[in-house]
Amino acid sequence: MQTHLPTRLEALTRPLRAALQHPWVAAIVRESAVEDSLQALHPLLSLHQVKARVVKCIAETADTRTLVLRPNAMWRGARAGQFVSLTVEINGRRHERMYSLTSRPGSRLLAITVKRQGRVSTHLHESVRVGDVLTLGPAMGEFVLPAVLPDKILLLSAGSGITPVMALLRELQARGAADRVVFVHSCRSPVEQIFAAELAAMPGLRRVQHFSASAGHLTPAGLQAQVPDLAERATWVCGPAGLMDAIHAHWQAHGITAPLHSERFAAAPLAAEPLSAPVRVQLLRSATGFASLGAAPLLNQAEAAGLAPKHGCRIGICRSCQCVKRSGTVQHLHTGELSSAPNELIRLCVSAARSDLELDL
Repeated sequence: MQTHLPTRLEALTRPLRAALQHPWVAAIVRESAVEDSLQALHPLLSLHQVKARVVKCIAETADTRTLVLRPNAMWRGARAGQFVSLTVEINGRRHERMYSLTSRPGSRLLAITVKRQGRVSTHLHESVRVGDVLTLGPAMGEFVLPAVLPDKILLLSAGSGITPVMALLRELQARGAADRVVFVHSCRSPVEQIFAAELAAMPGLRRVQHFSASAGHLTPAGLQAQVPDLAERATWVCGPAGLMDAIHAHWQAHGITAPLHSERFAAAPLAAEPLSAPVRVQLLRSATGFASLGAAPLLNQAEAAGLAPKHGCRIGICRSCQCVKRSGTVQHLHTGELSSAPNELIRLCVSAARSDLELDL
C-alpha cells in the first residue's frame, strides 16, 4: 500500500460527488455502496469523510504521544486552538472522541497529542501505528486567537490542557508575537511536562513552570504572584475543571475586564433534580424507548437501556449526539434552562427529560 494517496485517484471523488447528487443517479446508485467501493480501492478515498494516515508517532512523555497525520482532500483546514472528532473501531465497535489539534496552523500535516486516560486514548497509544488510517471530523471550537492580537497575552494550561494552548503558542510564534506572551503551565513534575524541549527553545517567550508535586496546586493567588499584570492580559486557559472554575471566579471577584477565553474538556456540574415519577422517552425511528427520572443525561440513560446513539465528546461541545425533539420538555444540564418547543434540536449528552418525550431517533 502506498503511503501517499495518488492525487489523480483522489481527484476522482470530486466528479463522483457531483454525479451522485443528480436525481437520476441517486435513484439507482446508493451513495453508501460507492463509499464502500472507494474504501476498498484505497483507505484514504471518501466522498465526504476526512480520512488521515498516521505518518509519525512521537513519544512526548511516558503517557503522552503525538500522532502526526496526513489528511485526504476532504480536510478543510483549521485554526489554532480548535479540535476535531476522531473515530476508531475497537473490538468491532466505533468510538468517537474529541482531540485538540497541536499542529502548526497552515501545515498540510495535522497532529493530535494524546494522553493515555481512557479506552480510546489507550487504543491510540497501544494499537495505532504508522500507516494506519483514522477518520476525523471537521475542525470545531472558538478557543482561537483574534485577527488583531492584544498587546499583552497570558496562556495558561495545566496537564493535558496544554494541547490547544500549544497550538495557540505556535501560531503566536509564527506571527512574531511570542514576546507579548506569558505562558504558565502546571503539571505534576518535570518528567510530565509535554513539549518541554520545544518550549525551552522558543525565543522571546516568558515561561512560568509550576510543578504541583512539589509546590501544590496552582491557585489564582499563586498565578497573580507570578504574573503581576494579570488583569491587563487577555487570557486563554485550558485545564482541569477545578482550575478553570477558580480562574473564572477570580476574574469575577476582582472585576477583571481583560478577556478570558476558556476551553473545557470536562463536564460542568449537572443541574437537574430527579422527577417525582418516571416519564417515558420514546424513540420514534427505532420504535423503542425507556423510562427516565430526569436526573441523568438522555445519552447515558439511552445507553443504560441497551441503545447506542451516536455521540462524541459527551459534554455538549461536538453536537455528534444532536437530534430533533418532536415533543416534550427537556432541561439543559449545564444551564438549567427548560425548553418545551416542538421540533427543536437538542444534544442528548447535556439534556435531561422533564416530561414524556418523543425523539427522532
